[in-house]
Amino acid sequence: MIRLQSVLGVALVAVVVGGAVVVRSQQRAAREWRYYGADHAFTRYSPLDQVTRDNVKSLKVAWRRPAVNSTLTDAFPELRVNPYLKSTPIVVDGVVYTQNAHGLVTAFDGATGKTLWEQEPAKEEAAGEPTRGLDFWQSGADRRLVAIRGEFLYALDAKTGKPASDFGTGGRVALHFTDPQPLAGKFTDTSGAIVLGDVVVVAGYTNGAGDGGAKKERARDDIRGFSVRTGKLLWTFHVVPQAGEPGADTWGNESWKYAGDLGAWNPLSADDELGFVYVPLTAPTSAAYGGWRPGDNLYSNALVALDAKTGRRVWHFQMVHHDLWEYDNVGPPTLADLTVDGRRIKAVIQPNKNGFLYVLDRTNGKPVWPIVERPVPQSNVPGEKTSPTQPFPTKPPAFDRQGFTDDDLIDYTPELKEKAREVAKQYVLGPLYTPPTMSTPDGTKGTLMSPGAWGAANWHTGAFDPETGMYYAVSHTLAAPIGVMPTEGAADATMPYQWAFTRPAPGSTPPPGVVRGLGPQLQGLPIWKPPYGRITAYNMNTGERAWVAANGDGPRNHPLVKDLKLPPMGIPNRAAPLLTRTLLFVGEGSDAIMGTPQADWGAGNKFRAYDKATGAVIWEIELPAGTTGGPMTFMSAGRQFIVVPIGAKDHPAELVALALPDEKTTVAGR
Repeated sequence: MIRLQSVLGVALVAVVVGGAVVVRSQQRAAREWRYYGADHAFTRYSPLDQVTRDNVKSLKVAWRRPAVNSTLTDAFPELRVNPYLKSTPIVVDGVVYTQNAHGLVTAFDGATGKTLWEQEPAKEEAAGEPTRGLDFWQSGADRRLVAIRGEFLYALDAKTGKPASDFGTGGRVALHFTDPQPLAGKFTDTSGAIVLGDVVVVAGYTNGAGDGGAKKERARDDIRGFSVRTGKLLWTFHVVPQAGEPGADTWGNESWKYAGDLGAWNPLSADDELGFVYVPLTAPTSAAYGGWRPGDNLYSNALVALDAKTGRRVWHFQMVHHDLWEYDNVGPPTLADLTVDGRRIKAVIQPNKNGFLYVLDRTNGKPVWPIVERPVPQSNVPGEKTSPTQPFPTKPPAFDRQGFTDDDLIDYTPELKEKAREVAKQYVLGPLYTPPTMSTPDGTKGTLMSPGAWGAANWHTGAFDPETGMYYAVSHTLAAPIGVMPTEGAADATMPYQWAFTRPAPGSTPPPGVVRGLGPQLQGLPIWKPPYGRITAYNMNTGERAWVAANGDGPRNHPLVKDLKLPPMGIPNRAAPLLTRTLLFVGEGSDAIMGTPQADWGAGNKFRAYDKATGAVIWEIELPAGTTGGPMTFMSAGRQFIVVPIGAKDHPAELVALALPDEKTTVAGR
């Protein structure tokens, strides 16, 4: 039996006098966490303040919960469970729900971490991985959890974990892209679905021909809406406009017929009052060469607002025209009510891999501050037709380094500066949007671009404090080579050029002078200046930067610099922020996370509380492993818990809950 607790002196009964019901609802929501990003606005913010800057130093581990189900691994010993635990739990009416390391939804008691129920896997689906989060839907007594595992969308009874009998077939719906998608491979989703009204909106992508390949033909990663009651497909939004649809003319040479990808693999957000869902879309097929797709290529690299009921496009804004850099919109769109020059604006804040925040009116897509088209360098690759201009936000300033020049090279000592210059001579340097260049054995190795293709932003970027109007961008500085080479000799090539992979592929041996995820370096030290991982705070009512802080020590003890007594240099990993009324919490990231530096300083086990006003570190704790997912917080049994997903290559995935000391603190087992 689940007991509903009384918190903040508000009784959990329906009081129908005056505004008491509203107050009760608000305070219940304050102690819960109902979506991956705290709420559909994706603020990653909670107003809870039992843990303060004065007592945060007393936080202790309250319970630890393994994310690996030993019963499942014992039954299927061939299973290899990924320690990259992406999931951030949600909390509804005092119960915590999440996906474990197998992608199975579990419910447990927030005060103890003890299991209430766990989803049964389908017989043919023993293997599986989690997405980043779940969503919750309720109509009267019908309460459902909506989750994606493998190629299926599930609706589960929130009380029992049993499949909803009237949803699809056996409580699930197949998500495999079919007609007219003959090139579609296995459907994959890393972020989970979002429910708006009675519609489940699903993004995700399909692993077709392979990124960077020599083929331009790919399946589209279309956005779809399903009935949360029946699982019926209600609508499909084509991320590459098809014949007769607005935007098809932005794909020259009728390239819309075979262009694909563009999927939203990052979390979605939604305005429940407007009924809009905000979809951050990504790069087109084999982004480094676009000679086969002249034009701006909608809706690549665009933020699209859709009417959740119909799938109709309400508005869009394209951040990058004719992308050649894989500058996806990857941070979650964060909804923020701002006061700009005395005017109240319903805004959406979209981070991009390129290091910019694009701040738009979420009702119509108009920029809050001017976003101007500026000339950019042009390509000399045969057949390429670079966009002559790109949109540059005038506010706020970029949250990470953009472009690469001699001034960006490390200069701790004159000797190190010269060594860095020798390495940099192998590449073309230039400002943001310097296009990819030819990579040849006897010439340059391409363009050294910053941010690199892994981006300055990613799924972990961004948290917003609705009480102060402050936005916190967590980013990493990872430059990377980007070049193109002829596809001569490549099997089934349909493009004359393809991405030259001068950075090592996962599982391969890095070439000399390269650390996986770090690009060119000196004995494992990046040739560009730190911080390599940082937090940037903005006053979003003014668009001004408030402070920048390095996140983590970074390679301060590297043999080349250990005697220089350098300040914190930051860790270039994907650590997601958590905001409370009083504190900003950020970890250091994990070596289990794909696309982060595979160096001995490229991850860390620290979890810190920062001063929101200054960026000063107030407290830190060493966790058993690095953070892999977004931390969250909630109230249970009168205590504020902070739950952190962790895991590492040498540590299995688990959830760790922190709380202030209590004599009832326990360690949970299965």
